[in-house]
Amino acid sequence: MRDWISAMRLRTLPLAFSCIGMGGFLAASYGQLNWTIFFLCLVTTLFLQILSNLANDYGDTVHGADNDHRIGPDRRVQSGAISKDRMKSAMILFAVLSLCSGLGLLYMADIPMKVFLGFLVLGLLSIIAAVLYTNGKLPYGYIGLGDLSVFLFFGIVGVMGTFYLQTKLFDWQLLLPASSCGLLTVAVLNINNIRDIESDQIAGKISIPVRLGRSKANVYHSALLLIGLVLALVYVLIDFSSPRQLIFLLVLPLLFINALAIHSKPAEKLDPYLKQMAIINLVFVVLFGLSIV
Repeated sequence: MRDWISAMRLRTLPLAFSCIGMGGFLAASYGQLNWTIFFLCLVTTLFLQILSNLANDYGDTVHGADNDHRIGPDRRVQSGAISKDRMKSAMILFAVLSLCSGLGLLYMADIPMKVFLGFLVLGLLSIIAAVLYTNGKLPYGYIGLGDLSVFLFFGIVGVMGTFYLQTKLFDWQLLLPASSCGLLTVAVLNINNIRDIESDQIAGKISIPVRLGRSKANVYHSALLLIGLVLALVYVLIDFSSPRQLIFLLVLPLLFINALAIHSKPAEKLDPYLKQMAIINLVFVVLFGLSIV
């Protein structure tokens, strides 16, 4: 059981709470928070996050990114603790769980059939994206598209989808906080990829930090944090009425501490800051929610 818990990488699960939490807070700010829909969104996203982590464990071993030069924690398939066949079975299980949970969510949301089918397609694409990030003949994570995928699914789709299923509304302005959440989640992935630059280069995994090099990847990280915070600030200032709406700026020192560490620490010292960034993202969402509800 300990090996499976390690493979699920629980420290990344706050990312699921962040995007669904942002959608829930936005729905609450419209006076339309639906706890049943919110819970089902969270469960579905958690299943997808675990599926992605298991698929990454399997795919990076098959493609050689998990090698002796990797700095992060040992992966379960690479170490031999979990066989490839057992990991494949677990991936299938969580893909099915994600699909079933998603279908239950769409049924409970009571949306028109056209919208139902649109969300079903998005759900299937989410499952496919979770698996193909490091699997298949041409994993998109190996050609530098992981950041875009994370931004879309943990930002735009996760936040806007959670909001819509509760409110049946769409507001273009919500793309601002949704993008904030997505960019801060990309920052988590960026730390992971900066840490693994050396092993990824050896395996032919061309992540954004591999393309940019360490120095520019550090700048990219700071840009993700700054733009994410600015977009949230713009959203609040559009309809500003009280200083209370700026509570989320309390996260600024935490973002500074994280950015400073990424700029100054060697790659082998970065792993704790990956977990730190995931928690900061969740703290940002909670503070932002308190500022708008």
